[in-house]
Amino acid sequence: MSEPWSCLPLPLAEDVAARWESIFPDGAPDWLLNDTRISVDVVAQAIARSLFLSQTLERHPEQVKVLTESRLLSEPTTPDYLQVRCNEYLVDVTDEAGLHSALRCFRREIQFRIIWRDLMRWAALPETIAATSAFAEVCIQAALDWLHGEACEQYGTPWGVDPVSGAEAPQSLIVIGMGKLGGRELNVSSDIDLIFAFPGKGETRGGRRSLDNQQFFIRLGQRLIQALDQITADGFVFRVDMRLRPYGQSGALALSFAALETYYQDQGRDWERYAMVKSRVVAGDLDAGQILMESLRPFVYRRYIDFSAFESLRTMKAMISREVRRQGLENNIKLGSGGIREIEFVVQAFQLIRGGRDRELQQRELLIILKEFEALELLPQHVISELREAYVFLRNLEHALQGMEDKQTQLLPEDDLSRARIAL
Repeated sequence: MSEPWSCLPLPLAEDVAARWESIFPDGAPDWLLNDTRISVDVVAQAIARSLFLSQTLERHPEQVKVLTESRLLSEPTTPDYLQVRCNEYLVDVTDEAGLHSALRCFRREIQFRIIWRDLMRWAALPETIAATSAFAEVCIQAALDWLHGEACEQYGTPWGVDPVSGAEAPQSLIVIGMGKLGGRELNVSSDIDLIFAFPGKGETRGGRRSLDNQQFFIRLGQRLIQALDQITADGFVFRVDMRLRPYGQSGALALSFAALETYYQDQGRDWERYAMVKSRVVAGDLDAGQILMESLRPFVYRRYIDFSAFESLRTMKAMISREVRRQGLENNIKLGSGGIREIEFVVQAFQLIRGGRDRELQQRELLIILKEFEALELLPQHVISELREAYVFLRNLEHALQGMEDKQTQLLPEDDLSRARIAL
């Protein structure tokens, strides 16, 4: 009987053979093969493709066992499942350290499932990016809910005018997802770009002493970032990037709706219009957040065909190209020539120029917008097809690169073993 790795290319076969005994000193356990879709040959291929998968099998078999015994690796990861499973992980949390640990253990299980399905070609690109984005939203909302309750016990509940009803009411933090999170297009090892907002002025009530609403939400935002981003013995949940907020790193961590509207109206720059194309409320008071997003829409989309955007887009593209050359990023599949960002740039340029008139373009998911390009005949059909095929290929390659070690990278590897992994 041949070994499970015997059909793999030689460098990968040797690598898997060396790892197999360490992972399965007594042979592959029965629970691993409970899913009829999984055989020892399939497990060998998974180990060959990803160090992250092999290390999780070795160090946390109990979490993999949950997935195989329920045959969850053979099913898409749905938002409903993510919510239920997150609640199960957090049910016994009593302090902030426990929250951090529970979220990170939850991440390990879900990350294994998403990366397994993606690298084994059991999931197409739309499933992978939707599942990863939904996972991020569930984690953000769960952490925010828990931390908001703790903050209210400590400082009191923030009150102010509710933007929906117009009456005095408790306020909540609104979390805006930017970039690929906003577009529901997160890759498997991505950071998340966030902006924090709150409805308006006011003070907390019911605490030992009142606190200005902005200070309350800044402190809450800081704790939310730590819950997601801080590296502990259990790892992290998501790297959080707040640099897209008004005034960047020098700006307040949380701003009121009025302050955000004033900033974008008076000081918003062209690159911020570009960034706001994919913005979306991902956690907090969704109804209040929608009112905020509607108020910012005129900043992003002009009511006419905006030919003035050409020059600013040309300038941004030139800056990106110079930076690629300066840093030597030719082998970067995101930033290099012909990479993911260039495809995104083409699509978002049309959105900024024509989105005010053609409201069909005021969407966030690139593959959906390309379908609108076809309906509006904005580009020749063969060009749209080439953009779509290139985007899907590069995003799948990006996941193969990142899934190897659960690391954020877009650089093509130089060593033969890593190249063999992504080619498998």
